[in-house]
Amino acid sequence: MKANRLLFAPHDLRTADPTTASDIYSGYFAFAGRTVNSHGESPFEIEPPTPAWAEALLGFSWLRHLRAADTAIARANARALVEEFIGNRHDRGEIARRPAVAARRLISFLSHSPLLLEGADHVFYERFVRQIVQTADRLQLALAGAVEGVARLQCLIAVSFAAISLDGQERRLRRLEAALSDELERQILPDGGHLSRNPRIIIELLLDLLPLRETFAARGLEPPRSIIMAIDRMMPHLRLFRHGDGALALFNGMGATPPDLMATLAAYDDARARPIEHAAYAGYDRLAAGTGTVIVDAGPPPRGANSVEAHAGCLSFEFSSAAQRIIVNCGASRYGSPELRLAARATAAHSTVTLDDRSSCVFGLVLGERRITAGPADIRAARQETEQGVEWVASHDGYKRSFGVVHTRRLVLAPGGNQLLGEDEISPSPTMASLPAAARFHLHPNVKPSLIREGQGALLALPSGEVWAFEASGLPVTLEESVFFAAADGRRRTSQLIIEFDAATTPRISWRLAKLGTAGRLPPGTDTEAEGGPAPVDQPPQG
Repeated sequence: MKANRLLFAPHDLRTADPTTASDIYSGYFAFAGRTVNSHGESPFEIEPPTPAWAEALLGFSWLRHLRAADTAIARANARALVEEFIGNRHDRGEIARRPAVAARRLISFLSHSPLLLEGADHVFYERFVRQIVQTADRLQLALAGAVEGVARLQCLIAVSFAAISLDGQERRLRRLEAALSDELERQILPDGGHLSRNPRIIIELLLDLLPLRETFAARGLEPPRSIIMAIDRMMPHLRLFRHGDGALALFNGMGATPPDLMATLAAYDDARARPIEHAAYAGYDRLAAGTGTVIVDAGPPPRGANSVEAHAGCLSFEFSSAAQRIIVNCGASRYGSPELRLAARATAAHSTVTLDDRSSCVFGLVLGERRITAGPADIRAARQETEQGVEWVASHDGYKRSFGVVHTRRLVLAPGGNQLLGEDEISPSPTMASLPAAARFHLHPNVKPSLIREGQGALLALPSGEVWAFEASGLPVTLEESVFFAAADGRRRTSQLIIEFDAATTPRISWRLAKLGTAGRLPPGTDTEAEGGPAPVDQPPQG
C-alpha cells in the first residue's frame, strides 16, 4: 500500500471520559480491570499485569479519552505516547503483532488522527502515515494466512478503513469491498447473529461497521450493500437479548452491558420495532408476555476459533420482571484467571440442568486457546401460543455421549408475565441405575432469597417490592452460593436455587416461579416463614 496523505478520520462511536486523560498524563493506565502506575516510565516498557491489559494498551482505543479532553496537554501527551510507540518499534512485540490488536490500533490511529496531527510537524506526519500504511500491509499479509473467527472480520474492517481514509487506494478498496462482503456473509447469520453466538461481538462489530458506512458516504462513495444488510440484521438481533433494565442476557461470552454504548447504538437503530423473538440460525428465543421476559439458549456451540469464549449453556434461560432481572446466568469472566474464566463457561454456571457435575460441552486446548471440541449437535426447539401462555420446548443431546440421555426443557410464560412454569426431562438410560442431576437457577445479586416450608420452596424479594415464590412439585430446594460476573463493578456475590434429583429414578421434574404480590400486601395465607441460606462468597459456582 502506497500513500502519502490522510484524507479522512473515521468517527469513533465508543464513548470517552475526559477525566481519564488526566490519569494517563499522571502515568495511570487502567485497562481490562487492572490499573498500572508507570512511575514515569514508558507504559510500553513495563511488564503488563495481564495479556488483556497489554492488548488494550497496544490497541490504543484509549486515545479517545485524550481527544475528549481537548486540551493542549492531552494532545501533546497523546502524540508523545504514539511517537514513543512508533520510534521504539513496539509494534514488533508478540502481543502488538496479534491481528486483532493491530486491527484495533489501526482503527484507533485513523479515528484519532486529528488529535495526533494537530500542531504536529511534517516529520511526525510522515512517520505517522507510514506507520498506518505498514500496519495495513501487515494485516493484509496476515489475512492471507490463518486469521480465524471474528479477528478476521476485524482485520478486514480495519484495512478497509485505511483504504478509504488514505489517498490513492481506489483499486485496493474495490478488492477489500469484495473480501469484506464475503466475510460478512459468512460470519453474520441470516437472523443477525454472529457465528460465535456472543452478543458482545455484535456490539463491537456494530461500533465499527456504523462508522465504516459513514466514512464511505463522507467520501461520496456508495457503502457496500453487504455492510448495510449486516447492520440491518444485527440491530434487531441485539434487541432479542435485552431485558427490561436494558441489560443484555448473559450467553456465550456476554458480560456487563455497557449502557453508554447501548444508548449510542439505539440512536442508530432506525427500526426501533419489537425485538425478534426467534433466531433460528443463532439458536436463541425470546418469550415476552406482560411484564415478563424469558430469553433462552437453544443452539449448538460454535466451532473452531469462534468457540474461544463460548459457554456450555445449552437450554439455559434468563427471566426478568419489568426492570428487574431474577433468574440469570453467571456471565463471562473475561479478565479473571484462566481457571475462573473456564468455570464461568461451565454448564454449572448457567440456569439449566447439569448431569453428574459435568458440562454438556468439552473444552479442549487448541492452539493455546480453550475451545469447545465437542458438545450438543442435535438440538430441536419449537414454540407456540396457547391458552396458558407462550410455550417453548427444546432438547439437546450434549450428554448422550457420556450417559446416553437427552435433556428436554419445557417453559410456559403466562399471559400476564407473572408466572413461569418449567419442566425438565432426562430421557431414561436402561443401562444406568443412578444419574445425579441438578437443575440450577442462578439469581441476580439484587434478588434476596429465603427458603420456606423446610426447604420445599423459596421466596424471592426484589428491590421493587415484588415477592416471587419458587417451588418444585414437592422436591427439596436448596440455596447455595454463586457468583455474578457481569456486574459493572466486577464480580458480585449472589445465590442460586438448586433442585437435586436422580435422573434415573426421577427422569422428570416440574417447577414454578410465580409472582405473589408486593411486600406488605401478600395474599392471605402466604407462607413467609424463611430459613437462612448459606452466606454467598466470591468464588466460582459449585459443581
